[in-house]
Amino acid sequence: MPKSTTHRPLSRRIARGLLFALATWLALSVLAVLILRFVPPIASAVMLEDWIGARLDGDRTFALHYRWTPWDRVAKTLPIALVAAEDQKFPFHHGFDFDAIQSALAEADDGERLRGASTISQQVAKNLFLWSGRSFVRKGLEAYFTVLLETLWPKRRILEVYLNVAELGDGIYGVGAASELFFHTTPAQLDAHQAALLAAVLPNPTRFRVERPSAYVQRRAAWIQHQANQLGGAAYLPR
Repeated sequence: MPKSTTHRPLSRRIARGLLFALATWLALSVLAVLILRFVPPIASAVMLEDWIGARLDGDRTFALHYRWTPWDRVAKTLPIALVAAEDQKFPFHHGFDFDAIQSALAEADDGERLRGASTISQQVAKNLFLWSGRSFVRKGLEAYFTVLLETLWPKRRILEVYLNVAELGDGIYGVGAASELFFHTTPAQLDAHQAALLAAVLPNPTRFRVERPSAYVQRRAAWIQHQANQLGGAAYLPR
């Protein structure tokens, strides 16, 4: 009996401690998402992961290129190009494209390689707060942060952050740095073809290059331009 009374309070203290830690983490995560609705991120988790990984590998030449660009300083051709390329249902879903998920799973069942079905909202959640990888833990956290973003941010903010933190080249994040390095111009001056080229290298900008576009990237850019026009251009996006 004494042994039981000794262990019971200890187990309660551990349970209370775990619940307190979980509640604190949830509160901090909600606070972080709320703050970033209004404040430009200094960096993203993926940027920091890439920088730390390069240092651990001994690569002292790796540099982060990132400069925040507000929505009203980006050419209207760019956001619609990103949506046309990555997530055409973006204005209408609540963070998850279940049709795309089912299609990807069906293709995997048929023996094809499992492809990603992430929405722009999911990609913002991953890039901003999480690490790379495909573990169940990371996917669960990605879903959690996606729900927070869709609940606490307007759609335009999600897209604004995406076009600023998406990796568009080796160490190049967002349209501010990409426009300058690839086209020697500002995001406000991008034409439809340049915007489509940036969108065409997603989601693998280390394999596909904006500055040296392959025939595949050129074809994909032309397809993106066509899709953007078919969707109705900038008028398709949430205001």
